[in-house]
Amino acid sequence: MTTDTSTLPATADDTATDHAQRDLLRLATAGSVDDGKSTLIGRLLYDTKSVLADQLAAVEAATAARGGGAVDLALLTDGLRSEREQGITIDVAYRYFSTARRAFVLADTPGHVQYTRNMVTGASTAELAIVLVDARKGVLEQTRRHATITALLGVPHVVLAVNKMDLVDFDETTFRTIADDFAQYAAAIGLTDVQAVPLSALDGDNVVDRSARTPWYDGPTLLDHLESVPVDRDAHTEAFRFPVQVVIRPRTPEHPDYRGYAGRIASGVVRVGDEVTVLPSGKASTITGIDTFDGPLDEAHAPQSVTLRLADDVDVARGDVLVPSGSTVTVGQDLEGTVCWLAERRSVLGARVLVRIGTRTVRALLREVNARLDVDTQTVEVWDGVDTLHAVDATDTSSDVAPRALTLNAIGRVKVRLAEPVVLDDYAEHRRTGGFLLVDPADGTTLAAGLVGPTLLDRLTPTPPPGAHDDDWLAGAGI
Repeated sequence: MTTDTSTLPATADDTATDHAQRDLLRLATAGSVDDGKSTLIGRLLYDTKSVLADQLAAVEAATAARGGGAVDLALLTDGLRSEREQGITIDVAYRYFSTARRAFVLADTPGHVQYTRNMVTGASTAELAIVLVDARKGVLEQTRRHATITALLGVPHVVLAVNKMDLVDFDETTFRTIADDFAQYAAAIGLTDVQAVPLSALDGDNVVDRSARTPWYDGPTLLDHLESVPVDRDAHTEAFRFPVQVVIRPRTPEHPDYRGYAGRIASGVVRVGDEVTVLPSGKASTITGIDTFDGPLDEAHAPQSVTLRLADDVDVARGDVLVPSGSTVTVGQDLEGTVCWLAERRSVLGARVLVRIGTRTVRALLREVNARLDVDTQTVEVWDGVDTLHAVDATDTSSDVAPRALTLNAIGRVKVRLAEPVVLDDYAEHRRTGGFLLVDPADGTTLAAGLVGPTLLDRLTPTPPPGAHDDDWLAGAGI
């Protein structure tokens, strides 16, 4: 007799397997103060049953202490005391929830201009950004700022969440006007995939369940869109990149000659038998083995963590990158890119810094700061050449801000001279290997987070006048 397995209950192993096979979507949220972002996230967590009983009890108690009424779902996300007292989001908080179709990692980022660096940090790994607007206020300068940072970081998908529709009587014209206004601006800065959703985070309209109060809206609810937006990338179409994290040489009686190179595949696919080149040295070899904790593989792809074995005893160290032999990859010592300045102290031309790119850390000089982006007006201030007037020693502690310096939360373009050649992948094409950090070698403070190659800042930069050139005042300085 044949048993119909479709009617049998799922086992724990089946459930674990289904959970492991679900897609993962990384998303970030941004909104102006009082747009209801914390309430929206709380509603999303609550309606997807992702709130633990003790968390809900604590929020109910906090709501009661404030005078009672409906449960304040914003308290589920405003974790810091200062956030709860001020009613704003300050720090980046990560929330984890899942549905039957997909798992989510949500970065709740602050929207105020003074926390630009926090938004950059939270959105740097996101595949989708939720930009909130208040239906009563429409698209504000802060909304444009959030869209600009989203475009700068190359986030491929955007949701325009038009919140507080209940306060405008769910008026269709109001929603369409806001959606069209944002779409026009988004297209101008390169955001092509935008989904506008009318909702009320307070009442739950169109957050998880479709609202009967918006019969004129035939698009998806917020959760429907989050569950269905395409995030899968075909690893087979991406260029292979493997930054080496550690060289494994156990030298045990069982493995006296074992030599493996461990790390996480940043992009693409690798197979046993593939010809690879070690950069920056340029030495070539062949993959003879792909080892994992669960056993050897014939093929691996991003983002798997593996140990690769090579046919030849070539010199490979932490920070080297394995790429397909014969491919065109930029290797150099002159890094130009866009940075968000994260430190309290300003940038100093000529400062000695450390550059962390991939798994490699190298010494460097900050040679130029030649442009700064005004995220409020979406304009770029270009500094013609380098700033010789304010070239000062890196130990300068003056409180005076140099006209051509980057200060906290500023976004600008820099040129850095590296002591050693490294792989320089453009961030626009290789998001996982095209990012870098500038670090103070004295105390380990992270000074800036950057993107290699051209970005939105370059697209917004006015064309330089004929004959304009850079004065290489640090050429030959040596490090």
